[in-house]
Amino acid sequence: MTDPRTSLAGRLHLTIDLDAPGRQVGDVMVKWSDNSVPLGYHPVPIISLRGSEGPTLLIIGGTHGDEFEGPASILRLAARLEPSQMSGQVILLPALNAPALMASSRVSPLDGQNLNRAFPGDIDGGPTAMLAHFVETVLLPRADAAIDLHSGGKASVFTPCTLAARTPDAALTRANFELAEAFGLPLIWALGEHNDNRSVNAAAARVGVPMIAAELGGGGNVNPELTDIAEAGLLHCTAHLGITRDTPSRRSGARRIEIASPHDSVFAPGTGLFDRSITAGQSVQAGDRAGCLRFPDNPARPALDLTFPNSGFVLAHGNRGMVRRGDLLALVAQDVSEGH
Repeated sequence: MTDPRTSLAGRLHLTIDLDAPGRQVGDVMVKWSDNSVPLGYHPVPIISLRGSEGPTLLIIGGTHGDEFEGPASILRLAARLEPSQMSGQVILLPALNAPALMASSRVSPLDGQNLNRAFPGDIDGGPTAMLAHFVETVLLPRADAAIDLHSGGKASVFTPCTLAARTPDAALTRANFELAEAFGLPLIWALGEHNDNRSVNAAAARVGVPMIAAELGGGGNVNPELTDIAEAGLLHCTAHLGITRDTPSRRSGARRIEIASPHDSVFAPGTGLFDRSITAGQSVQAGDRAGCLRFPDNPARPALDLTFPNSGFVLAHGNRGMVRRGDLLALVAQDVSEGH
């Protein structure tokens, strides 16, 4: 008889059986021989909570290893949910990029790759490519919906929002935005032509699974207020899908924004100390001051005022003091017009 834990596509295997009922905690076994683990495997923790018949929700955190509100809220949810009280299954990956999370690093220390720019992955690639392939070909096809929790990490701070993708499939697009509304944040970032096709969102769209992501602040720590919001949002979504019996909290009329052009944002024109004048969540007008680039290594050099090229909404700001040419200083979005 084939062991259900090992009859999975690719080189990665599970230490648990996702078809078994109840609560299970185990690993995705990432076999990658290096100096730290020459013969064993790098563990990616996975939790399965399976009740009676019903839909399956896949929840991911730690895709970037310096974003911590998502992993914290997922672990809270895992402790809170009781499979015997559920209609369906919740599969939780609190640290999808576990080696990066343990190193507080945006990218994997195993191969230097960004997991959210690795999809659809490669069955014969490095550890990041194998993980992406495993999520897109094994986990997402099992799911009826998916959520990927992010924040700005150490490099930036986002105003809290959910992200929902527009797709060629009108029904899938509608399901994406309904899931975003159910999560409960007052701001929805609509992903369209500027969405990266190497992301988890793009992978879900290819598989045809309704999915949202969330950006939950940032700064490289665990913000208790935002972790509370994330935990509540996850519970709203399990209720929205009928997995839990709680009445879902619905927010109608959430503001929708999109990245209309990369040229609306502000980037560092050189190396220096960015003396920021704005914060995420502000509306700005063309010509407004974003901040000032100062030069502590050359105090005689005049400071450089930086202004917004176009009006818009500051979705995120950079979180670094010293910046280099090309660093993002302010990510600017536009309101979505009616009918989009």
